[in-house]
Amino acid sequence: MTFALPVPLSVLDRSRTRHGRDPGEALRDTVRFAQQAEELGYHRFWVSEHHAVPGVAGSAPTVLAAAVAAATSRIRVGTGGVMLPNHRTLVVAEQFGVLESLFPGRIDMGLGRSVGFTEPIRRALGTGRDAMADFGAQLAELTAWFTDGDRPHPTVHARPAEGLRLPVFVLATGAGAEVAARAGAALVIGGPGGAEALAAAAGRYRAAFRPSPWRREPYVMVAADVAVAATREEARRLLLPEAWALAHSRTHGDFPPLRTAGEIEALPLTAREREHIEEALRGDVLGTEEEVAEELGALVARTGADEVLVTTSSPDRGALLDSYRALARLAGLPQRPRRAPEPALTAPRPPAR
Repeated sequence: MTFALPVPLSVLDRSRTRHGRDPGEALRDTVRFAQQAEELGYHRFWVSEHHAVPGVAGSAPTVLAAAVAAATSRIRVGTGGVMLPNHRTLVVAEQFGVLESLFPGRIDMGLGRSVGFTEPIRRALGTGRDAMADFGAQLAELTAWFTDGDRPHPTVHARPAEGLRLPVFVLATGAGAEVAARAGAALVIGGPGGAEALAAAAGRYRAAFRPSPWRREPYVMVAADVAVAATREEARRLLLPEAWALAHSRTHGDFPPLRTAGEIEALPLTAREREHIEEALRGDVLGTEEEVAEELGALVARTGADEVLVTTSSPDRGALLDSYRALARLAGLPQRPRRAPEPALTAPRPPAR
């Protein structure tokens, strides 16, 4: 079946590691997955930032985004996201300036306010939990490097960022929706709470939105784990490894590499772990094609989303790709044969945004 999803579909890949496997394999899988997502017709492909986390290999998102952009030719590439409290804004502006200059018209600047997973990691990064409170000011300073606007060092210029314009997205946590609105950036929302909480955040954002050099109208991207399979149980088992890893992090304090569904089902899980797993799965969109079409359509309608960012992770790469392939077919995405990437230095014509 095919249903008319009225918004684009995009991908966030977290470069999740697998139990007993080389972490570098996860990064190479991310680049290959981006090529496959491009062939399937997905709109964007984003990578994430995590530091010193056993279950995630992606610690340098702008470096990984460069590898993805070089290996693809059409799909938009970005970060979901660069965590500003961990970085100097000048350096972030320079990195995105280089990316946009090498791959004009294809780069998205996705930004977040999270800090390290544990206190030792935060100390190693030279930041702390209180740094999240300055996110709005950091975001304003970062965007000023592109516009030659008001910033602490007016005689310093970000090269080659100054004068460039690329889409800015803010990942919302807590007050993130209001920060995105004041900055005139697009909003990315997801996580626990269900469609009601997402709709409320989107409503606050739209009401407070201020036009900016980055965007004239509000734009909401909803992130969700989505799994399509022949049965609802098969789809649930595809999402079980990520739900287990999240439950493990909440009960043991560390975020582990993914195990297979069979391995997890054989573990002596506590009642609390099982409760956290079920809680994580409740927010996912999963099932047969008919069930996913209904749930995804309802999510878009309830939140008024302008785009859906699919964030599914699984150690079973074959089943994961089958799910993304089924979702693309279900949504009627324009699947296109892959063509060789154009050399970045030839400055290919920017595709339409």
